[in-house]
Amino acid sequence: MSSFVLSCCSTADLSPEHFTRRNISYIRSHYYLNGVHYFDDMGATMPLADFYKAMVEGAETRTAQVNTDDFVEYFRPFLQQGQDILHVTLSSGLSGTFNSANVAREILLEEFPDRQIFLVDSLGASSGYGMLMDKLADLRDEGKPIDQIYEWAQRHRLEVHHWFFSTDLTFYVKGGRVSKASGWFGTMLKICPLLNMDCNGKLVPRFKIRGKQQVIEAIVQKMEQFAVGGLDYADTCYLCHSACEEDAAAVAALVEERFAALRGKTRIYPIGTTIGSHTGPGTVALFFWGSERVD
Repeated sequence: MSSFVLSCCSTADLSPEHFTRRNISYIRSHYYLNGVHYFDDMGATMPLADFYKAMVEGAETRTAQVNTDDFVEYFRPFLQQGQDILHVTLSSGLSGTFNSANVAREILLEEFPDRQIFLVDSLGASSGYGMLMDKLADLRDEGKPIDQIYEWAQRHRLEVHHWFFSTDLTFYVKGGRVSKASGWFGTMLKICPLLNMDCNGKLVPRFKIRGKQQVIEAIVQKMEQFAVGGLDYADTCYLCHSACEEDAAAVAALVEERFAALRGKTRIYPIGTTIGSHTGPGTVALFFWGSERVD
């Protein structure tokens, strides 16, 4: 067993089986559906198909970040077992989770002065954040010590590129990220916004693209533009989607056609309930390793 715990939040949107296989621990985020509290447990409690169906049918959703008490309760057993912790959080550009984890760290280091707790702000989200976790697990499995893995994460986290598009603006309007007027015209004209995550870990709308096939082409072109080696990219590629698996599969097919040196097949995961509460159904996200995000 490793002398330290590699950990993240459930918003890394992989799967419980994947986390178990890679020996990555995770803390569950919270969400509310029609006022009822649930844990974001990647579909274990509520199948994700049921969650998105409820949203389409008008259910109210909201999220609550992992708070300091949650982190204290989650971290303490590892420390009691004599293990150090390297925990990577959801982007501080989207949530206050990193701040909550920092407060919990200060509390627990007073209680366990001989232990170490390293915290990394992923500046990422969903399966892109998950792709970073897999890279850190690779380094751990190679025998790298916790401090070196922490330093690697700090240096390289902005090399994970996140590109998103949505074919349904309903929930972007509902959440205030798109105005009602823009949403109406966008829907009428079949506009699919293409967004990415900037160097501060915030989602930024970049382009308004008309039509699903055009935005699928555009998102893969962004991978051609920014991926390490361009079309000779030889690392992993992850995708995730919110109840639009066919669209994600179309992106994956195009990626695998264009990038012949890709390491393995494109991995596709569902967007979990925390991120999905804000996107609603119809969002596809593409993640790959590239040049450092600078804006």
